[in-house]
Amino acid sequence: MARKLRSKKGSKIYAQRKAIVEPVNGQIKEARGLRRFLLRGLQKVDGEWHLIAATHNLLKLFRYRRSQQPGLVAATG
Repeated sequence: MARKLRSKKGSKIYAQRKAIVEPVNGQIKEARGLRRFLLRGLQKVDGEWHLIAATHNLLKLFRYRRSQQPGLVAATG
């Protein structure tokens, strides 16, 4: 891994991480309040993480769909 990061291509890809991955982690930590897992055991933590990720993705989908239908927001809210 360290060797890949030292290459030009590897460092370029890794530099994109702060724009792609880190905002998601920050939003999950701040907006969802996830500072630690509530369950113990790899299988339970994996399930908890999948639930959190699904919530994040569903909220993104909801916001996108809502932005595509501005009249729907005025009628319901």
